[in-house]
Amino acid sequence: MSNLREISRRMASVKSTMQITRTMEMVSTAKIRRALERSEAAAPYKDAIKRILANVSNAGGDTAQQPLLRTHFDEKNVLFILVASDRGLAGGFNISLQREVQSEMEHFRRQGVDCQLITCGRKPTDYFTYRGVEPVMSFTGHSSEPTMDDADRIASYAMDGYVSGRIDRVVLYYQHARNRVDQDLVMEQILPLRAEDLTMPNEPRNPEAVEHVGGKVYSTFTFDPSPSEVLGYLIPAYIRTVIFHALLDSAAAEHGARRRAMQSATDNAQEVITSLSRTYNRVRQGSITTELNEIIGGAAALEDN
Repeated sequence: MSNLREISRRMASVKSTMQITRTMEMVSTAKIRRALERSEAAAPYKDAIKRILANVSNAGGDTAQQPLLRTHFDEKNVLFILVASDRGLAGGFNISLQREVQSEMEHFRRQGVDCQLITCGRKPTDYFTYRGVEPVMSFTGHSSEPTMDDADRIASYAMDGYVSGRIDRVVLYYQHARNRVDQDLVMEQILPLRAEDLTMPNEPRNPEAVEHVGGKVYSTFTFDPSPSEVLGYLIPAYIRTVIFHALLDSAAAEHGARRRAMQSATDNAQEVITSLSRTYNRVRQGSITTELNEIIGGAAALEDN
């Protein structure tokens, strides 16, 4: 049985670790609110630009003239955009994304399709580099505070490659922050835009608006410049917005995942300390009992003499 000194040393070590995990939990709790606010603030803009894109497309925009809307039927190269984090200690936040993208890349390669990878976060960059997959672009150092500049660079690379024919499909992987606790893995196709992205009806938001417009779904607009030219400006803006929102959403999900992981680690540490305390008391009581028996035995021996 372990002696008292060893048990005390283990308890001190676990208590020190518990202080770290509790501090990290508190930090993530403080950061997740602001991260969620940024993500939620960007969501209406994403929905609005998607709605405008659909309206312009349905108002006469010639989608056949838009190179970013043309489907490449002979797919030879797929670009994966993986948004994860710079730091670990967040449960399965990073590893689930990394394994999902790795599985999809292997699936495409078995079909003879080349794959490119853009990583956002130090963890996915290190993960794939160690396995011999060198990202064409990587962004590290600020996964919890993403910037629009990162989204612009990613979107520019994806769009230039798609227009030139070097890339035939672009897919985006990230964790969506459903709330402060739960996250959902999301796979979103960026290019080519799907038909449903261009057919969202411009439905009024409330009954008063329905009465005001007389039940019409689409209005007639006069475009200057032409709808096709307007569409050419909107599509790149939409793609940049989708990528930037994914970066913001992933940052919020990262803090939520780390908060839950650190809370679980703190609870487990407390259970270990409770168990060690019971063991310590049991060993201490046994030691005291042994000492008492030795004293009683020695006293009895003296009396016999």
